[in-house]
Amino acid sequence: MEKKVVFSILVDNTAGVLSRIAGLFSRRGYNIDSLTVGVTADPRYSRATVATRGDKTILDQIEKQLNKLEDVVDIKKLDPESSVCRELVLVKVLCSGESRQNVISIADIFRANIVDVSIESLVIELVGSQNKTDAFLRMLDGVEILELARTGITGLSRGTFDVKMYDEEGKLIDYDFKKDSHI
Repeated sequence: MEKKVVFSILVDNTAGVLSRIAGLFSRRGYNIDSLTVGVTADPRYSRATVATRGDKTILDQIEKQLNKLEDVVDIKKLDPESSVCRELVLVKVLCSGESRQNVISIADIFRANIVDVSIESLVIELVGSQNKTDAFLRMLDGVEILELARTGITGLSRGTFDVKMYDEEGKLIDYDFKKDSHI
């Protein structure tokens, strides 16, 4: 049975890391649903968030192969129950006159922000779970979408139970975080 998984991968912030991650997927014929990468609070590391899908065997293999990459410091599966995942969507829609208020109402329902207004169009920004962003785009059915940009999923686990910190030499620091649970 095919399942969707989001991997949060802490990697060395060096040239070519993204290429090596994407190359691993392409060489083995695995698909990436979304991929986001950005530097962390520690500039030595970046966090890559990869959403993919497959059966249990394929997903286990992907995790093992990612762990073998030299630049990978840590990898976690972001369980939906114990993590926060979000996506940013920017959508430019054609609207004027009577259709404008309808689009603004839909944006308000989803707590989206209108970030640009012109005579014939609106640019709407929405941040939320992938289910929320998908539902928002479905609600725009019948409205002409001129342009659409999606960042892909990014996320972090909740609480401090699995936070890993590294010293100057890149060695794991043994912090005594209390085993907390999210509220």
